[in-house]
Amino acid sequence: MNVPGDLKYAKTHEWTRISGNKAKVGITDFAQHEITDIVHVELPEIGKQVRREQPVAVIESVKSAFDIYTPLSGKIVEVNDIVLSTPEIVNKSPYEEGYLFTVEFENEKEVENLLSADDYKKLV
Repeated sequence: MNVPGDLKYAKTHEWTRISGNKAKVGITDFAQHEITDIVHVELPEIGKQVRREQPVAVIESVKSAFDIYTPLSGKIVEVNDIVLSTPEIVNKSPYEEGYLFTVEFENEKEVENLLSADDYKKLV
């Protein structure tokens, strides 16, 4: 299981890459492995205001549909259109090409609530 040390993690299996006041978000390698073959992704609209731990996207596999939660409150400023046309990229590259969206977050303290890589490994 791949858990990069430079990312932050949510208990709901989303990862977050912080850069200034923006956070790129995707699902973890553990999550994509559990979901299995991803066949469809629904992403939030750019400009949408979101609250931490709110469902904002949906990933569908051959098994079921899964809500994806935003780990931080703020505004959606980017979505990864590649996953809309090629949803299986989330399985192949969950931390790079298969990221889902970017949120411009409002509250730095929310970042402190996220898990480190070591803490996430203990969770799973």
